[in-house]
This record gives sequence, structure tokens and C-alpha cells, in this order.
Amino acid sequence: MLTMAPLLCLIFSVLGLAVVGGVKNCHPKCRCEVESYGLFDSFSLTKVDCSGIGPAAAPVPIPLDTSHLDLSLNSISSITDSMLSGPGYTTLVSLDLSNNLISYINPKAFLKLRYLESLDLSKNALESLSDSCLAGLPLVEVDLSENRFKDFNLDLFTTRIQDMPIMVDLSKNLLTSISRKTPSHPLYIKSLMLAGNRLRTVPMLTGVPLQYLNLDGNLISSIDAGAFESLTELIYLSLSGLPELKVIQAGAFKGLKNLQVLDLSSNNQLKSLGSDVFSGLVSLQELNLSNTAVTPLSRTVLTQMPSIKSITLGPDVHCWMTHKQGQFHRQIGQGKHNDILTCDSAGMIL
Repeated sequence: MLTMAPLLCLIFSVLGLAVVGGVKNCHPKCRCEVESYGLFDSFSLTKVDCSGIGPAAAPVPIPLDTSHLDLSLNSISSITDSMLSGPGYTTLVSLDLSNNLISYINPKAFLKLRYLESLDLSKNALESLSDSCLAGLPLVEVDLSENRFKDFNLDLFTTRIQDMPIMVDLSKNLLTSISRKTPSHPLYIKSLMLAGNRLRTVPMLTGVPLQYLNLDGNLISSIDAGAFESLTELIYLSLSGLPELKVIQAGAFKGLKNLQVLDLSSNNQLKSLGSDVFSGLVSLQELNLSNTAVTPLSRTVLTQMPSIKSITLGPDVHCWMTHKQGQFHRQIGQGKHNDILTCDSAGMIL
């Protein structure tokens, strides 16, 4: 994502750092592409692709106006505190470290990436990240899929008051305690990918304004009531291919008033769904239950999803909402008696 690009371009223009007439400081094994912005292409930023050049090249020298850096497929085993601190790294908006062998990241490795919005650490060997490892970064998209996380803690995104030098005035005895759980800055993360890890429970993500969450392929056996209750801004939730999922409790999706897409496909151990499982999903439009054993669905279940438009129940079985001819001005989120759920195969809805 390049939402910071115009601001960065302006900074480079003022400081005289914009590259004109070619790409300077591009590593000979990397591919550098200049993208121009503004009136008469007056500003530019550089995308640098250093994928597959090998671990010996790190840290890689990059142009001063680099916005995107791809360091994937380089067999990198760890990220040191100096690897991402050279000239050009402070302007990064997007960093791809996927498909490496990373098992350790120094707590200060990302300290200087103050504009970083997108971070891809997928397909590595991470079991954990240090607390505050990603603190202070304006991250919007984070991909940690296909690693080895057994649990997930928001501490890695937040700087704690306890970790910061504080001057306290106790003259009026107004301060009774300082909670270590108080973050020093808001979180901006909209998309979080945790697919293909070893999580056994739905992680606590209170305070994160997520719109997209992927937990596919984890070892979650039960989704408890209120598991996603704090994620009121979530639009897309994927819980596909959970090999041990057997139970989804009533009210599991409570609070997801803005959820539009829910993927529960390929959960082979999931045999049934209670009548209140989908309670609160007033905005849900697409539901995927293919490759599960929960069909046929009860119409009582469908009343929990007044905005539903499409349900997938198998590779060749789809249900969709239609309306009787002559009915107009249907209000979104309000089901009416003239709505008809039609399926490819008879008997899928009871």
C-alpha cells in the first residue's frame, strides 16, 4: 500500500533526494523500478526487487527513495538490528520477507521503519516475536501465515508504559498504579494473516481495527461464544481447513455486525451447527460451508443472517437469495417474507 507515497515524495523533493534520470545505488543483482507521481511526474519512488539473490547480500544497499523492498526467497535465517537500518530503509512503505528461513528477529530490527504499512513474514520458521518488536509502526497489513506460532500476543505491536522512561508527580497522590497492559499508541492494522500456524485457540485481538482476518489451517478445535466479539469492524473472516474444529458455540460470531464474508469451508470434523451460531451476523452476504458435513441447513439458522445473498454447501451446490417479481426497494439488512432462498440441489434447506 502506498498511502504515504505522496508525503514521502514531497519530502524527497524538498531535500533534493529524488532520483532523476536513473536509479542510483541499486544493487547489481536487484531490479529497481522508478514510479513517478504528481503533476508532470515531478515526484518519484522506487520499487526494489531483491528476491532470490541469496542471504550473503543482506544488508542490501537500496536507493534513498525506496518505497517497496522484496527480500523474499533468500534463505535468510535471522533479521539483525542493523540489517534494515541503512540509507533508504527509513522510507519503506512495504517490506516482503516471505519464503525465507527466518526463526529470529532482533527486537530493534524494525525500529527505523517509521513509514512501514505492509509487512510480509509468511512462510518462515517463526515461533514467536519479541514484545514491542513491531511497536510504533503504522502497519496496516501484516502477514504471518505459514510459520510456527502456537499462540499470538498483541504485545508485539505495542510499546508498554513500563518499557518507557516516565517522570511521575506523586505530590497529590493521584497515581495509584501503572498498568503494563496500556498501549502507548493506537493500532492501525486492517489485515492480519495467521493461516497455517499452530494456534489452538482464537487469539485475543482487542483494540485492533481489523477488517480482514485469516486463521485457516490452524489447530483450533472449538470456537467459543464471543471469540470475535471485539472485532466490530471485521468485514472478511476465513476459518477454512481447520483439521480439529468440531464445535462452534452459539454466539461465536457475536459482535461481528459488519461481517460480509465468512468462510468455514473444508472443516471435515464439523458435523452440525446450532440455531444460534450465526446470531448477530446482520450484514453477512456470503457464507461458505463447502466440504463440511453440516448440511442440510435449517431455516431457523438462516433467520440469523437477514442480508445473506449466497451460500456454498458443496463443490456443485450453491444457494442464493432471490426476490419475487414486483417487489422493490428492499432495505439492506432486513429480510422480508418475499425473499426466496434457491439451491442447485433440492433438500439442502429444511
